Amino acid sequence: MSDRVETLRWRAGRLELIDQRRLPARVEFVACATAQEVARAIRDMVVRGAPAIGCAAAYGIALEAARMKDTTPAVFASGMERAFEVLAAARPTAANLFWALERMRTVLRGGGQTGPADNAGRLLEEAQRIVSADIAANRAMGAHGAALLADRARVFTHCNAGALATAGHGTALGVIRSAVAAGKRVSVIVDETRPFLQGARLTAWELQQDGIPVTLITDSMSGHLMSRGEIDAVIVGADRIAANGDVANKIGTYMIAVLARRHGIPFYVAAPLSTLDASLDNGGAIVIEEREASEVRGHAGVEWAPAGVAVRNPVFDVTPAELVTALITEKGVVRAPDRGKLAALLV
Repeated sequence: MSDRVETLRWRAGRLELIDQRRLPARVEFVACATAQEVARAIRDMVVRGAPAIGCAAAYGIALEAARMKDTTPAVFASGMERAFEVLAAARPTAANLFWALERMRTVLRGGGQTGPADNAGRLLEEAQRIVSADIAANRAMGAHGAALLADRARVFTHCNAGALATAGHGTALGVIRSAVAAGKRVSVIVDETRPFLQGARLTAWELQQDGIPVTLITDSMSGHLMSRGEIDAVIVGADRIAANGDVANKIGTYMIAVLARRHGIPFYVAAPLSTLDASLDNGGAIVIEEREASEVRGHAGVEWAPAGVAVRNPVFDVTPAELVTALITEKGVVRAPDRGKLAALLV
């Protein structure tokens, strides 16, 4: 699946995104021609997953540059600034979004006195480099992380950190895919991942496409299975990692990490270096996005909660570094990640 289905693709001067809201029932693509349309796709979760959001945002900047390549330098500069602003506001927690936008800004600044058309070409090239680098990083993570999984390991994962959350291969699922490719007989347990059901709709579907054995459970079952010795390892992705190793990931991750520690099960986080945010001292400084109440009251047009009931919907939580057995990156495996070890990765 990671090779057969493209999370995002550049076609005839437009960005096409697989519509993750429609999966697994239908495989459809949403076409974007402007930065605003990409920002809406990110905000509405057509595309999701920190690395994929970063790649989409980079293409959003390239789209806007191409749209304005025949304008004057002043108009081009003003329009590009608006594009950066609208994309940065799309979702606050995913570090890769801001990392990718800063890379695009650096290219734009480096254009010097070149005109809008030249800058548009350079920005598209940079967006394509970001996508290629993400796939390469995921495959490197997969190779490093596969060594952590034993033959016949039963691996639990939360949310979706697969090809659909990246430009290809995946972070947490990339490790699993690489282990399977290495000949290990790995099976996966995935929870529904309320409230948007990324585990049930996306991860279970991805693994089925690849023929990797997968079992779906509700979000409240993982502790029971751990207590019965039915889970050997936990692997999740990340949306932002603070300088001290605290990890922001899909809501429910913290609870799973606590349960894993209680039962002596290794808890692994797979994330590229672009997810590390050295500007944040610890996880308490990570902005946690809170989305609309409708995602909790129901799904896909079906309402199961009483009208008007008060709702909380923080979509991420923070897992303290002390609960992370190891961080899997493209540079290798960092056991018991801390401030010093993460700083060394960024040198």
